Amino acid sequence: MSAELDLGLERRIGKRSAAVIEKHLGLTTVGALLNYFPRRYLSRGELTPINEVPLDEDVTLIARVLSNTTRSMRARRGTITDVVISDDDGKGGLRLVGGSDYRGKVPGTLKVSFFNGYRAKAELLQGRRALFSGKVTRFGGSLGLTNPDFLLLDEDPFTQGKDPEQLAAMPIPIYPATAKLTSWSIQKVISTLLETVDLGTLPDPLPSAVSAREKFLPVAEAYRLIHAPETDNDWQRARDRFRYQEALVLQSALARRRAQWAAEEAMARRPVPNGLLTAFDAQLPFTLTAGQAAVGKTLAAELAQDHPMNRLLQGEVGSGKTIVALRGMLQVVDAGGQAALLAPTEVLAAQHFESIRRILGPLSRDGLLGGSGTGSGGEAVQVTLLTGSLPTAARKQALLDAASGTAGIVIGTHALLSDNVSFYDLGLIVVDEQHRFGVEQRDVLRSKASKPPHLLVMTATPIPRTVAMTVFGDLETSVLDELPAGRAPISTHVVGLAENPGWAGRIWSRSREEIDAGHQVYVVCPKIGTDDDGDFSPGEAEPSAADLAGDGAARELASVTSVVEHLLQEPSLAGVPVAALHGRQDPAVKSAAMADFAADRTKLLVSTTVIEVGVDVHNATLMVILDADRFGISQLHQLRGRVGRGGLPGTCLLVTTLEPGHPSRRRLDAVAATTDGFELSQEDLKLRREGDILGASQSGGRSTLKLLRVLEHEDIIARAREDAQEIVRYDPALALHLRLAQAIDEYLNPEKEAFLERG
Repeated sequence: MSAELDLGLERRIGKRSAAVIEKHLGLTTVGALLNYFPRRYLSRGELTPINEVPLDEDVTLIARVLSNTTRSMRARRGTITDVVISDDDGKGGLRLVGGSDYRGKVPGTLKVSFFNGYRAKAELLQGRRALFSGKVTRFGGSLGLTNPDFLLLDEDPFTQGKDPEQLAAMPIPIYPATAKLTSWSIQKVISTLLETVDLGTLPDPLPSAVSAREKFLPVAEAYRLIHAPETDNDWQRARDRFRYQEALVLQSALARRRAQWAAEEAMARRPVPNGLLTAFDAQLPFTLTAGQAAVGKTLAAELAQDHPMNRLLQGEVGSGKTIVALRGMLQVVDAGGQAALLAPTEVLAAQHFESIRRILGPLSRDGLLGGSGTGSGGEAVQVTLLTGSLPTAARKQALLDAASGTAGIVIGTHALLSDNVSFYDLGLIVVDEQHRFGVEQRDVLRSKASKPPHLLVMTATPIPRTVAMTVFGDLETSVLDELPAGRAPISTHVVGLAENPGWAGRIWSRSREEIDAGHQVYVVCPKIGTDDDGDFSPGEAEPSAADLAGDGAARELASVTSVVEHLLQEPSLAGVPVAALHGRQDPAVKSAAMADFAADRTKLLVSTTVIEVGVDVHNATLMVILDADRFGISQLHQLRGRVGRGGLPGTCLLVTTLEPGHPSRRRLDAVAATTDGFELSQEDLKLRREGDILGASQSGGRSTLKLLRVLEHEDIIARAREDAQEIVRYDPALALHLRLAQAIDEYLNPEKEAFLERG
């Protein structure tokens, strides 16, 4: 960072202002405040649509005063000044932000109350326009503001000396404010900063060729115009420049990371003729899909190189990612190395252990049951399971097999990360459901290899292309979007009990019909017990705060224990074997529950989201998700992927007690409308408003992306990615692009660095 940008704020705006900015915004340097960009801009001649003002949020809006009255308080001394404001321009129409003219629509009004508001009484006179800043609350059934800050627009200190024509064109920057610091207070401090900083000395991270090609403003002019524009064109040009700069800095950081990985020396794991992989392919009872074959070819080539493979494999639920990963693991074993598969839960680890042994057949031997097998040439690979719940003797044997190299494939949970776990020659790490693991956990496993191992991370949660470019930009990406033959379609229906209460009983009679037809049923609940108030078990996926917000937390949610009790008494399910599964059960109980369900001894399994991934029971054809509105889109898509896996059509019922117009039902409608996971991932991103693609800071929760929006700016991100790759290709250490390297160091604080490494 330049000396000017790194300078403490007190040197440019004074100690008092610097202390206020640090206290309320957490900013301490010139560069940090200069890069605190306005969230939006308001036009002075336009009014904010009051009907769109959000409840319980801090807002800054322009409105016209309709009336101003003052009354005495009843319970104590003092007065209340009530000011009614409107978005009516007084000319028969609404002039909304953005210039749209909605004539004939009913104008919105908002009541603004001031306690002992002598200034408001004197200044907020009928007909005046003002900026108001405060939190919108509900009182007596109506929205309102209480004791907001306000600024009369005809007394705006930032417009002194401007002629009327200039004044009408000047936009008003609106900054992300706090309850104690208004947008115009921030604007005033930044105006002082612009007067005292020598903008001409600021470094420009953009290469001159890029700036010339894109016709970008010089960096000094861009800073001035984004904070103090005189026209809308001013801030738009400045914002475009800084948006591209942010994209280039981020993509350059990722490209540099890829180059650093490529420079590391790994052990090449070349294919071995007539080895385990050849024997495995020969015994497969089905033909690989075109996508599986193509990705397998890519993995084989990258594993054979002497620098680490770093690849993200994403695909639809049931698209066959495990087969692709297993073929890569067998190539490494053929070459004398070991492979480790890291799973987020013991249920999923055990499922992988059983399914991989089953798929390998006679090519597998394991250290748990003492079984052995031989393939062509007498070769077999030992598959070992290592979890925290293993009996002591089995755990010791698993540790010994991993350390000695006897185990070619080690499948485990977080137990693989323990200090006492070592490998003889770890050549490939496969991370399943990578979003469940942090960067530190992945790095612990990497450190157990003598040379940097190859890395394959997998996710069944489809990722929009722009998110993949932004969050997983240091990984090469492969996509499996073709389902193997034999996968039947899944039909999904929203069961709204609010408008159709009689459907509650039909859910269980429908379940009985599936069971009588020889099939099995999953029932998924959002919590474990009736007394844990939504307390999800460790290791299971929790709905996000956004998913839970506003859904009426007081209503009783379905729990595994209460639903099991109810179903045991349900007449339509008389005689049906019902079992429970959740994360708080003893591991042996969980394993037995899954084994009974897999063996068709249990007909109906009531579970939490512990069955979200990896569970593969081909006879299950119906899934009932109770209080489905408590889950996110990706979770619902993952859950329903547990049915329809054996060639039999699958059905998923999304049961909700919310009213049809409730916002959370939009998620359910989206899931019911399509089984395309990539389409759903786009919808999920829209509904979550993408606020935190790289992750929110622990303190303020603000997005780490400033001007970029990954859904809106895919073309910008793609262009910046191409530029970054070109720059790093010829200058891997950015020695010739020092200003860009400095911008990366400033932009990527430790928290953002961790999120970029989370792949």
